[in-house]
Amino acid sequence: MIFPTTYTTILATTALALLSLSSTPTVVEAHSWADCINWKFNKSGGKQDWTDKGGKCVGYARRFPTGKAFGSLDDADPSRHYQQAGNPNTALPCSDHKHGKDVGSDETRGNPPSKAYGGKFGQMTVTTVGDTLCVRWPAKNHAESNEDDTKVQINLSKNKDGADPTQQVLLKNTIALLPYKNCNKGSNSDRRACGGCFKVPVRAQGTYLLQWRWMLNKGEWYTSCADIQIGGGGQGNSGSVSKIGKNKKGKKGKKGKN
Repeated sequence: MIFPTTYTTILATTALALLSLSSTPTVVEAHSWADCINWKFNKSGGKQDWTDKGGKCVGYARRFPTGKAFGSLDDADPSRHYQQAGNPNTALPCSDHKHGKDVGSDETRGNPPSKAYGGKFGQMTVTTVGDTLCVRWPAKNHAESNEDDTKVQINLSKNKDGADPTQQVLLKNTIALLPYKNCNKGSNSDRRACGGCFKVPVRAQGTYLLQWRWMLNKGEWYTSCADIQIGGGGQGNSGSVSKIGKNKKGKKGKKGKN
C-alpha cells in the first residue's frame, strides 16, 4: 500500500505547485506609445503629475480609442505599439496596421486629417506657435533604475499632397528630445505615467504630422503619429530642439524644410 500513498502525495504536491505558479504575478514586457499629444495639467508649477488625477488630455494620436485605462492598449485592443521594420531611417513613419515588425493599431492618415479624430477616437490637437505641448506615454516597464534614459524624438513636418512626410523628412525636422524616464513614481512599473513638454516652433499655419519616436534597443524604434493644427505664426522653418524634463538644457536643432 506504499505505492498509492506515494502517488497521492505526488499528485497533491504537483497540484499545489501549479496553483502557486498560476497565482504568482508576472511582469509583462511591453513597448510604449504616445498616450496623449496635448496634455493639460490641473495646476501650473510644482512637480508634474502625469497621472489621470493630475490633468486631462485635449489632443490625441491618430485613431486613438478613448475610454480605455491608461497604458492598457497592449494585445487585445489591438496592440497600440508600432515597431518600424527594416532600415529605421526609411521605414514607414506611422502604422497602417499592415507593415512593421509589430504592426500596431491603425494610424492611417484621414482625408481630410480630421477624419481620424472624434467619435470613438480622441480629438485632434489644435495649437499655436509658441504654445507649450506636453506629450504623455506609459512606461511599460522601461523606466526602471537599470534601464537607460533614452530620448524620445518629437518630429514635426507638414503634410504635402495628401500624404504623410517620409521618415527621412521627419528626421530633418526633430523639434524636441524628451527624456523617456521622466515619469511619476508608482508601484505598477508597466503603467507608470511619463511625459515631456516643448514649445511649438515657428511654423506657417496649417496641419502638420507630429511623430513620437523612441528607441528601446539599438535600431529598435517605436512610433506614434498625430495630426496637429497650428493656428498661425511666421514662415520660419527652424526651431530649437527642446529638452524639457530632467534635462533642461536646450541646443539649436537642424533647420527643417517641413
